[in-house]
Amino acid sequence: MSGDWSRIDLPGADVTFAPHWLERGEADRLLADLRDGLPWEVHRIRMFGRLVDSPRLSAWIGDEDAAYRYSGTRFVPHPWTTVLLALRDRVADACGVAFNSVLANLYRDGTDRMGWHSDDEAELGPEPLIASLSLGAERTFRFRAKAGGEPVAVELGHGSLLRMAGATQRLYKHELPARKRVSGPRINLTFRRITV
Repeated sequence: MSGDWSRIDLPGADVTFAPHWLERGEADRLLADLRDGLPWEVHRIRMFGRLVDSPRLSAWIGDEDAAYRYSGTRFVPHPWTTVLLALRDRVADACGVAFNSVLANLYRDGTDRMGWHSDDEAELGPEPLIASLSLGAERTFRFRAKAGGEPVAVELGHGSLLRMAGATQRLYKHELPARKRVSGPRINLTFRRITV
């Protein structure tokens, strides 16, 4: 595990990135274990006033009382797996915060995506710290200021850890755009602290 963090230049935000946080062998094992071992499902989200299937598979995992409301739907967490509990504690040590939940997302290939949004739900608090661990196919993650301007891209590789804190969610939106040339799967784990 590497502690080599770099800061992403986003005025007013607090975003740091460790591109090789996990060694490749461990990242490979985690990808296989989580892909086969989590209760993946299609979450329904509200877009433009109607419920639609999310363009990825997801699993909400966490402490029993860490329910989460997103896009008009309340998600009750599945219990922690042994693997995710151990990983949660390591990510918490690296980021300096105790997490009580994780949203696991499975992007089956480059056509799975997530559009522009902020993780600014009330349960996350006014300045949430979210740690995003990527496994599998490298994908482009983009930030865009809510006030306007050009997007800033970060390439999230296998075993990388992205930390978003401070005013990041208040000032910026982020997305994972489709990449049709990407054929492999990607799992993204976004560790969070839900205010209970």
